[in-house]
Amino acid sequence: MSDLDRKLRETVAYAYANATAVKARFDAAGVTTDDIQTIDDLVKLPILRKDEMVQLQQANPPFGGFLGVAPSQVSHIFFSPGPLYEPAPPADDDVWEISKQMLRGCGFVPGDVVLVSLSYHLTPAGFLFDNALARLGCTVIPGGIGNSDLQLQMMRELGCTGYVGTPSFLMSLIRKAEEQGLNFTTDFKLKKAMVSAEPLPPSLRQTFTETYGIAIANAYGTAEFGILAVDRGDGVPMAMQLLPEPIIQLLDPETGEPVGAGSPGEVVVTNFSRVYPMIRFGTGDMAVNVDPNPGQSRQEERSMILVGRSGEAVKVRGMFVHPNQLRFAASQVPGVQGVQAVVTRPDLNDVLTLTAVVADGTGSEALAEGLKKAVTAVCRLRVDSVEFAASLPENAPGIVDARVWE
Repeated sequence: MSDLDRKLRETVAYAYANATAVKARFDAAGVTTDDIQTIDDLVKLPILRKDEMVQLQQANPPFGGFLGVAPSQVSHIFFSPGPLYEPAPPADDDVWEISKQMLRGCGFVPGDVVLVSLSYHLTPAGFLFDNALARLGCTVIPGGIGNSDLQLQMMRELGCTGYVGTPSFLMSLIRKAEEQGLNFTTDFKLKKAMVSAEPLPPSLRQTFTETYGIAIANAYGTAEFGILAVDRGDGVPMAMQLLPEPIIQLLDPETGEPVGAGSPGEVVVTNFSRVYPMIRFGTGDMAVNVDPNPGQSRQEERSMILVGRSGEAVKVRGMFVHPNQLRFAASQVPGVQGVQAVVTRPDLNDVLTLTAVVADGTGSEALAEGLKKAVTAVCRLRVDSVEFAASLPENAPGIVDARVWE
């Protein structure tokens, strides 16, 4: 039995005994704690959706019956969109050690002076990174959001060697420094950054590393669980390596079953928290499963490529397809400026038609074939036909499901 399986059994037993909502979910599913012995057994439980959590908190405020300790043991309470209230992890929670090791693996070391430019107000991002960095032995400057002139001044005068925040804010600080006639690579000491909360395009990563000499990592996390995965830029492009804890699964949103390597699934997480035990919580994020050794790999050996929210995905011939997968595939084909998919169902069979945006509205057979191959490689789905257009309507959806179900 793996260490994750052992921790799961302990967490399930504790949560069932101490969190009324967990007990209610088990009982409603006809599942006992003895039924959950390994990660594979989690499929016996339904996925807990964020919308359901909102309803549960409204019915039983503030935590919906998921608090596993006395309220007096909660050190901080945060707020995330939903709305949802989230208690902070306690000081002895394993999340701190996992986060500390993740930061160390991304180049942060004791003695670093780190500007944290994430929100410290209501949401937990600034708090979580602040604590992990302090435990690592770094000096933290709690910049928060905004006040770019002051943050730039502090970054220079305090000799910041590290940055934590969004990539766009880091770039805005660099641009502001250059507008002031400063040379960012010589007048500042910043050499490492951990960015999060928004995408990091490959072109922007390249600018940070090659133009400004900043080693950059991109973290993915949620308000409920903190950091779950990180992209250090040394593996599959855009792939984020999973942290060893908590339990992170990519599941079919409809069946709750794990998806295979190369397929997209919803990010579903089970933690080991005694304060706020979340078992099979669906984040609503969709990601492609990157597994080098299916069935044999440890969690930290697997990665995922985030593609968007589950509500935007459409299942075609049994495979979930997300608009961002199509956009990524189209970006691999020179001459294609955009793409939209339309799914129809003549004769009870799914038909996938692509409209590709090209400069003059017309394209060649070779271009169509290249796009078909790119989409098949990314989405593992056959494209039936390709049409060409000079443009698409403003705010056009990436996938149109025009199927009629009778």
